Amino acid sequence: MKNLTTRRTIRQYSNKEVNEELLNRLMTEASRTQTMGNLQLYSVVVTRSEEMKQRLAPAHFNQPMVTQAPVVLTILADFNRTSAWARCRNAEPGYDNFLSFFNASIDALLYTQTLCNLMDEEGLGYCYLGTTVYQPQQIIDILELPQLTFPVATLTVGWPAEEPPLSDRLPLESFIHHETYTDYLAKDIDTYYTAKEHLPENQHFVAINHKETLAQVFTDIRYTRKDNEAMSKGLIEALTRQGFIGCTSSRVP
Repeated sequence: MKNLTTRRTIRQYSNKEVNEELLNRLMTEASRTQTMGNLQLYSVVVTRSEEMKQRLAPAHFNQPMVTQAPVVLTILADFNRTSAWARCRNAEPGYDNFLSFFNASIDALLYTQTLCNLMDEEGLGYCYLGTTVYQPQQIIDILELPQLTFPVATLTVGWPAEEPPLSDRLPLESFIHHETYTDYLAKDIDTYYTAKEHLPENQHFVAINHKETLAQVFTDIRYTRKDNEAMSKGLIEALTRQGFIGCTSSRVP
């Protein structure tokens, strides 16, 4: 049995099938996680077909594990189901707003993390794809998502065909604040980040990208202002089309 101290991101999978009964059991158990108002504001789209994985891949910048993994799970923030329930029970929902998206996203991510922990215990491998919110409209169109649903996380899932090294993590004192938030001085940054910056793999990362520091790799290449602003615009546009922002929702005037 694995635990979080040995958790690895798995990007290469064996040909062994991920049994539907096993996956359904884990997804059921994960539903015991915390949820706002006991509403379970999430849904999961399970993708197994090669055709659908091929269609989803461009939305994740064609990362190979999307098509190679036996299963791809897209976890949605979902207020559509709750709204339908309300209308069917003579109640008028008011969830076409940003707060509702935020609440449903938190629910969906709590569910995602719990599911990851359960898959670890079973020996399943997975990769969490942060690309889900970069080009959400592509995923929305491919999965035919109705208003008041939104993709917030994707997991590629399979039996591991690799055992990569553990990723580095910052020390506890770098992110724990007592009573109030204490801002970081330059000496604190030195204390918390020097070990990370001196890891051979990170020094290699800096060298091959022709940068002076690891921070520059992130600000100038991996997560640039230009890309962040462009993807933020797409995110807001998709949230508007899905009815969480603005006046394009299906609400009756």
